[in-house]
Amino acid sequence: MARDAHDTSGKGYLLDNRQAEAGLRFTALSVLFDPSTFRHFETVGVGEGWRCWEVGAGGTTVPAWLAERVGPTGHVVATDIDPSWMRKAAGFEALRHDVAVEAPPAGGPFDLIHARLVLVHVAERDRALRSMVEALRPGGWLVLEDADPALQPLICPDEYGPEQELANRLRRGFRELLGQRGADLAYGRKLPRLLREAGLVDVEADAYFPITSPACTVLEEATVHQVRDQLVAAGLATDEEIDRHLANIAAGGLDLATSPMISAWGRCPEA
Repeated sequence: MARDAHDTSGKGYLLDNRQAEAGLRFTALSVLFDPSTFRHFETVGVGEGWRCWEVGAGGTTVPAWLAERVGPTGHVVATDIDPSWMRKAAGFEALRHDVAVEAPPAGGPFDLIHARLVLVHVAERDRALRSMVEALRPGGWLVLEDADPALQPLICPDEYGPEQELANRLRRGFRELLGQRGADLAYGRKLPRLLREAGLVDVEADAYFPITSPACTVLEEATVHQVRDQLVAAGLATDEEIDRHLANIAAGGLDLATSPMISAWGRCPEA
């Protein structure tokens, strides 16, 4: 989950964007969640001439979709604290930016601001949310999408054997690491209320999570490789357990799920 407003040195955001596995994670997340994200963009009516800010873009798929939709009369700026995975930006502007501490990028006010898997990880999430709301034009839409691991904490919801039990135990360790880094593991469910409290209107929300998918397998493998050393160092897993889990994944017998992705959208009142 390559996201904005994180220290990717390992002291802040747990999943370092500079690791090779980050690209695999971006691809898997795109396969899993881009269709839902694009459906929400359709719901709010993204169209030609819109000015859009994609916060914590990580990769290129979402800002590229927006750029095609808004056309030559619109503008899309995609920001991330580590924009290295957006070097092949086409049709949109890619900027290094920390949403929690920096003013919104030039180009606003915006018709659409979107962030996926960002605020759940940001310690200064309230400040970041205010910054995004203030950057909306009257009538503009904010679409926030964040996971809620506390709502559905199991990577194997059908825990029927030792392989599934091991997977879920390692997932508990991963969640503990996230919590130590300041992640709010119950943040997704709060989004509708937070958008209303921020003054937005016409607020709606839904949730989506796959129960099993090849992309879930890719995502879990990449995630385990990224956090392996931290799990072992914290005493949350042994190397033998991690090797066994990776072998179980490779054997193809695990139905791997994700945390629910809760999407909420609201509109800035007209002046």
